[in-house]
Amino acid sequence: MTTARTFWDKAADKYAASPVKNMPAYEHTLDRVRAYLKPTDKLLEIGCGTGTTALKLADAAGHITGTDISGRMIEIAQGKASDQGVANVDFRQATPGDGSLGAETYDAVTAFNILHLLPNLPAVLAEIHDRVEPGGLFISKSVCLQGIWRAMWLPVAVMQVFGKAPYVRFMSTGALEKMIREAGFDIVETGDFPKSPPSHFVVARKV
Repeated sequence: MTTARTFWDKAADKYAASPVKNMPAYEHTLDRVRAYLKPTDKLLEIGCGTGTTALKLADAAGHITGTDISGRMIEIAQGKASDQGVANVDFRQATPGDGSLGAETYDAVTAFNILHLLPNLPAVLAEIHDRVEPGGLFISKSVCLQGIWRAMWLPVAVMQVFGKAPYVRFMSTGALEKMIREAGFDIVETGDFPKSPPSHFVVARKV
C-alpha cells in the first residue's frame, strides 16, 4: 500500500516543475498573508511542499520553518533556499504530532493546500492550536470540494487504489470553518481564491 510519504516523495520532482495554476489567486493569497505578519514573527508552515510559498514570504517574517511529510520535497526546498540566498527560512521533514518539533510555539502557523489531504484533520488542528502562541494566528487555504465537485470522489477513489492519488477529504467551506472553530480559534477573515472550485482562505486567531 502506498503511504502518503511515499506518494509525495514520488511526486516531488514533477510537483516542483509544475507552474502555479492560478497566479492571480496565488499572489492575492500571499498579499493577504503578508497583511497579518510582522517582521519579528516566528512562523511555522505545515505541508510546505518544495518551499515556494515560505521563500516568497521570507521578507514578511522574522523566521519561517517549513515542514513536510516528504523528505524529497524538503531536499528540493532546501536547495531553493540555498540558491536564493534566503537565510531566515529553514526546512524540516516533519508532520504534526510526530514529536520532531519539540515543544516550540509560533506567532503564526500556516497551512496551504494541505488540510483537505489529512485524514486526521481534527487532531492536526488541535496540534496546530497547541503550536500557536496565545493571540497568534492560524492561516490556511484549502480546496473545498462540495456540491458538484463531490462527483470527483469516485475517480479519486479508483486512482487511490492504484497509488495514483493521495487521500482527499471532500468537505464544504462551512464544515472546514466549523472544525477550525472547534479546535479553539476565532475566524477573522475568509475568502475563496479562486472561487471555483473554492480554495477557501481562512485567517483564525487563537482564543
